[in-house]
Amino acid sequence: MRITVEVNGRTRESDVEPRMLLCDYLRHELGLTGTHVGCEHGVCGACTVLVDGEAVRSCLTLAVQMSGRSVRTVEDLAPEGEELTEIQLAFRKHHALQCGFCTPGILMSLTAEQNRPAPSREDALDSVRGHICRCTGYRGIKRVVEEVFAESDAENPR
Repeated sequence: MRITVEVNGRTRESDVEPRMLLCDYLRHELGLTGTHVGCEHGVCGACTVLVDGEAVRSCLTLAVQMSGRSVRTVEDLAPEGEELTEIQLAFRKHHALQCGFCTPGILMSLTAEQNRPAPSREDALDSVRGHICRCTGYRGIKRVVEEVFAESDAENPR
């Protein structure tokens, strides 16, 4: 099937098998290997990308479903030569990654939360709960959320 999809701000036209997963399309057809494939059941969160601004598990999404939509991967957060995002800088500051396998998915989920009209620390923490990280124990990741979303909570009290 022929699809036209915007990936990281660039329009892509491709012929794909109807059963091809979005994660496989990104990795194998477009060479965007920052999207990791872990469990292939939507449980671990490593494959999370943004579709029209919303966090989506790309291992549960068919590439053909993306026709006419916008997909953003971790490669687009700080393209080569550009500054790291606030979330990426906080990850570095708080040592919130070790092996890095889960990191792209967590970054994308937190980016989706940060882009909401009134992001909250609790919503951001809730989005991270949907990710499995076997290395960090989540302390550093929690510190990232507390730092990045503290200002949002102050601006948008519930």
